[in-house]
Amino acid sequence: MKVLIAAASFASSISGVQRHALNVARCLLLLPEISEVHLVVAPWQSDLTQRAGLPSDLRLKTHVAGLNHTALSRNMWYWHRLPEFAVQLNADLVHLSYPMPLNRRAFPCPTVITLHDLYPYEIPMNFGFPKFIFNRIVLQQCLRASDAIACVSSATRMRLTQYAPAAVCERATTIYNCIDEGPLAANESPIPGWNNEPFLLCVAQHRRNKNIPTLIRAFDLLIGFGGIAANAKLVVVGTQGPETQRLHRLSNSKQLKGRVHFLEGLSEPQLQWCYRHCEALVAPSLTEGFDLPVAEGLLAGCRIVCSDIAAHREVAGDRCRFVALRENAAQDLAAAIVDTLKCSKPQPIALPLFSAPVVSHQYLALYCGLIESSSPKLARKAVGGCLGASAESVAVTVPEDNSALACRGR
Repeated sequence: MKVLIAAASFASSISGVQRHALNVARCLLLLPEISEVHLVVAPWQSDLTQRAGLPSDLRLKTHVAGLNHTALSRNMWYWHRLPEFAVQLNADLVHLSYPMPLNRRAFPCPTVITLHDLYPYEIPMNFGFPKFIFNRIVLQQCLRASDAIACVSSATRMRLTQYAPAAVCERATTIYNCIDEGPLAANESPIPGWNNEPFLLCVAQHRRNKNIPTLIRAFDLLIGFGGIAANAKLVVVGTQGPETQRLHRLSNSKQLKGRVHFLEGLSEPQLQWCYRHCEALVAPSLTEGFDLPVAEGLLAGCRIVCSDIAAHREVAGDRCRFVALRENAAQDLAAAIVDTLKCSKPQPIALPLFSAPVVSHQYLALYCGLIESSSPKLARKAVGGCLGASAESVAVTVPEDNSALACRGR
């Protein structure tokens, strides 16, 4: 089976969408049924596979899309050029790593999109006005045009029913983000001027839903009443975005210059260093589709404080300190951090439900079913008659404590 993964996006450094696309590629390369994986990235992402440490495999081929760094250029490329590319490669299936304009009639094969979240509806100011209107239009067009929708969590799949018609929701399934134990941690700190000071860690893009201002205010309170070491730092790892200037202004107004570090473009080993050395990982998001850092923090043995939202509960179960962020959000978050720092660091845990062997077979079953529906003859050629066994062996069981999120009856 030849799979084309479209991962070209605006981000120059690795963000959640790029990490997802790379993890899908990593999963597919575990499968003997996959003969080729074609990963398409933007010109400013040409070294993405090297930075991510993807395994060397002759089946993996990286391509650079011919587009420039504007939203219009990306949209036009996805609409016009991606179908042409699928034809040239004779792809058996195309997987979009996030929703983009999808000219379904132009594709020679089935299409899958990954749905991470419903931010254009839930938190439109992530994108600003009037941009969120166009994001909604693109999202709805892509959902309607795709052959299948792979939601990264049951929470995302459940929220899809609020914003999409039933015919669209029937094509949705839950396939979790792939999270395996990360690479070895870097030997040196990526924090500028770090001299063994304790630090809190937040891994988040500078967007409204990440709720980083509340964390900065909570950090300021912790310093003020001595709830944290006097020389402690706050490290925020994530790409810049609409909230960047606001975050810097807030940090400066609280006189936290030199205490709050905003980092981006870290390699996977550098990020692992941060997980393994932080006093606690803090995830104060207002809403999430999955939240990779929480899962990665569990694998690394972090103390974790996170907002009490459905996606965090689904990923972490009862393994984190959850805090409801309402009227006194900064104070409540600060108090939760103080309580968490009193506890010893937990041991790293396994998360088999998110592991590459499990996720890879879920994708294979989805792909096989779509190809079989499209052309039984093509399916036998593409995957060597493995359909029945694959689909049967990878049924997903939602844990009982997450059963309320399972979107039953669809």
